[in-house]
Amino acid sequence: MAYKDLQEFAADLEKRGLLKRIKTEVDPELEITEITDRISKKYGPALLFENVKGSEFPLLINTFGTYERMSMSLGVEKLDDIAEDVTAMVDIFSAKKLMDKLKSIPMITQLAGFPPKKVKKAPCQEVVADPDLSKLPILKCWPLDGGKFITLPLVFSKDPETGERNCGMYRLQVFDEKTTGMHWHMHKDGASNFSKHKRRGDRMEVAVALGGDPATIYSSTAPLPKNLYELVFAGFLRKAAVEEVKCKTVDLYVPAHAEFILEGYVDPQEETRIEGPFGDHTGYYSLADQYPVFHVTCITHKKNAVYPATIVGKPPMEDCYLAKATERIFLPLLKMIIPEVLDMNLPLEGVFHSCAIVSIKKTFPGQARKVINALWGLGQMMFTKTIIVVDEKVDPQDLSTVMWKVFNNVDPNRDLMIVDGPLDALDHASPLPNYGGKLGIDATVKGPSEGHFREWPQDIEMDEIVKELVNRKWEEYGLE
Repeated sequence: MAYKDLQEFAADLEKRGLLKRIKTEVDPELEITEITDRISKKYGPALLFENVKGSEFPLLINTFGTYERMSMSLGVEKLDDIAEDVTAMVDIFSAKKLMDKLKSIPMITQLAGFPPKKVKKAPCQEVVADPDLSKLPILKCWPLDGGKFITLPLVFSKDPETGERNCGMYRLQVFDEKTTGMHWHMHKDGASNFSKHKRRGDRMEVAVALGGDPATIYSSTAPLPKNLYELVFAGFLRKAAVEEVKCKTVDLYVPAHAEFILEGYVDPQEETRIEGPFGDHTGYYSLADQYPVFHVTCITHKKNAVYPATIVGKPPMEDCYLAKATERIFLPLLKMIIPEVLDMNLPLEGVFHSCAIVSIKKTFPGQARKVINALWGLGQMMFTKTIIVVDEKVDPQDLSTVMWKVFNNVDPNRDLMIVDGPLDALDHASPLPNYGGKLGIDATVKGPSEGHFREWPQDIEMDEIVKELVNRKWEEYGLE
């Protein structure tokens, strides 16, 4: 099911008992965060706060905060169902025989059939309001935050040289009623567009959508190649084109069914401002730093708009499930590039960029090292601080077994790789920002071809006949 917008998704969640309405007045400064954090740690429901202090707009949060809700948001029963579609796409483009390619034409047509659809009228422009951010129920999430932050924004910009459009999710600290920070890291496409505008010496038009259909919100977080527009990918996920409308005051198109649109600009000639600190998804405060200023010149919204928000902090939290969707959806592409990879886990405790666990089908010596280096060479995988490689019989999702293998299979002199390279901007442990040490761990079984001439012990396993006997004989005791 392709949801039209965020409110339709919320209505479906409520019908299934997965959303709770809160009528009691709540404060957007810290109180909503404390409530939501407790709920998210208990894998609780989405929350719709109908009475937010200081604002007429209700606030929706924790919308994607379980595997079930994340899967629902993308119209599938489980996230691996999308991976199957991606696998089919990979198979199409890797087909070698002419007949295989001809058979694939219907699928190719389907994949190419979901570019955004332009419309002239849109719900997101039902009300044209003054550019006054104080009317929105914007959160101050944590005590040491530098201020209030818009935490679920879809930021739209264009490459001034190619015209390619981009949608990314970059937090916005509110400075006053008409300005915010624009927190894009140097590696992000939005920052690349900004740099090009800076070299040209012209203003950069920006539009920020709050809300939209769930697939579009997710797509803004996905690690897509620069030439694949996020709204095209959202159309693929939802099997229906995303409707978009031209902004009122800037030459950009935005999702027609968003709740709010903030239109404005960033001036590269303007001095940057201190943004932060911010309680981030690492579970630590990211430090204050200099970032460009976004000037809001127009706000439009639905007549019955709902303000979407999220909070981040110590996992598990809502953003963990968005990252898990990325893990499952992009695994087939990873396997196409590194075919020995069987499965991958980005554990919640690793907050996406600090740890990746992969299982491989090992056929030659040094293969784990080859895989580790290949992963570090792939897009945003370059930020992964620790990569653990295990054998094909080990389930990367089973952290207990993975740690058992790491603690017992690894010889530190032989099996650890430490290299220098780029790190995520939020990594606070490295001596330098954006650059530092990374660790590869080969936890696979070793043999003489890798210098291990001792006999490698076998895992302790019960005989299959005895297992079946116990299954039959002791079923009533729950031992099957």
